[in-house]
Amino acid sequence: MNVNQLDKEIKNGELGGIYILYGEEEYLLENTVKKMIKAFGETVKGINFVQIDDSNISNIIDNIETPAFGYPKKMIIARDTGILKKEGKKKNVANGILVDKISEYIKNNIDIINESVVIIFIEKEIEKNNLYKTVEKLGKICQFSELKANEIGARLKAICKAYGVHIEDYNLKYFIECCGTDMQELINEIRKLIEFAGQNGTIEKEDIDNLCIKKIDSVIFDLTDNLGKREIKKAMEVLYNLKYQKEPVQKILVTLYNHFKKLYMVKLCEKFNKDLSNTLNLKPNQTFLINKYRNQARYFSERDLRRILQELTDLDYKYKSGNIDIEVGLDTVLCGLLG
Repeated sequence: MNVNQLDKEIKNGELGGIYILYGEEEYLLENTVKKMIKAFGETVKGINFVQIDDSNISNIIDNIETPAFGYPKKMIIARDTGILKKEGKKKNVANGILVDKISEYIKNNIDIINESVVIIFIEKEIEKNNLYKTVEKLGKICQFSELKANEIGARLKAICKAYGVHIEDYNLKYFIECCGTDMQELINEIRKLIEFAGQNGTIEKEDIDNLCIKKIDSVIFDLTDNLGKREIKKAMEVLYNLKYQKEPVQKILVTLYNHFKKLYMVKLCEKFNKDLSNTLNLKPNQTFLINKYRNQARYFSERDLRRILQELTDLDYKYKSGNIDIEVGLDTVLCGLLG
C-alpha cells in the first residue's frame, strides 16, 4: 500500500492487524505513526500500548498474547528491532530462529491478531525475509520513499496556504535548492518564513536569503557561480560568510572539491554521452540539480576543472603535511582561479 492509501485507512478508522512501515523519508513516516496512535485512541503504557526495540523483540509474542485489560485492542510498536533484516541483531535473531518463530506465530494466529492487536514494525531498511513475506500476505506494508522535488513543493505550499501565506513557485523552488530535501528541516525553515510573512503575507526570495539556514552544498553553488563569473569580491564574501557561520574549513575544502569533481563529471558525461543523473548518483528528489550543474560547468573548460581539482588536492596534502595554513591556502587557490 502507498502512503495515500494508508492515510485514507487511518482517517476512516480502519486500523487493525500488522503493518511494516519503512523507508528514507523519516518525517512522513513518523508523522504517519503519530496519526496511527491518535486514531487508535486512548493509550496506556504497559496495558494497551507497548513499545519494543532490539533489546526486547524476543518478547513480542508474549505481548501479543497478554490481554489489553479494559480495552478492546492493544497497539504494539516495534521500532528498529533488526528483525526484518536477513542477519538481524545476532543476540535476538541468530540463525533466523526468532524470525521464523514470529512468522509462524502470525500465520497461525492472524485472525486473533486482526481482532485484538495493531502491530507496527518500523525500520529504516528491510530485507524480504520470512517475516516480511508473511506480513506481505497477511498484513500491510508501506514504503516511505524520499519525495520528489515537485511532491516536496506541493506539501510545503499546502502548509503555507494553511497559514494564509503565499509563496511563488519560483521562490519555493529556490527555497528547496537552498535548504535541501529533508522534510523535517524544510518544515522547520518554512515555519520561520511563515511567521515572518504573517497571515496574508508573501514569502520573498530576500526572506529566504535573510532567514533560512542554507545547506553548505547550496552555498558552494553560490560560491562557484561567482568564481565562474570571475566576481572575486562576491566569491570571497560567500567564503568568509561560511567561515563566520563556523563551518569547518576542512569541510568547506572537501565540499568544494566534490562540487568541482561533479562539474568535471558533467563535462565527461556530455563528451561521452553518458547519463548524468546516474553518474552524479543523484536521488530522485535531486534531479532538479542537473541543470544547475550543467549551467555551472559551462563557466569552466575541462582543462580548468582538472587544474582546480589538482590545486585543491595539493592544498589538502600541504595542509596535512604542516606546510601551509588551510585558510590562507584556500583563499590563495580561489583568488588564483579568479586571476
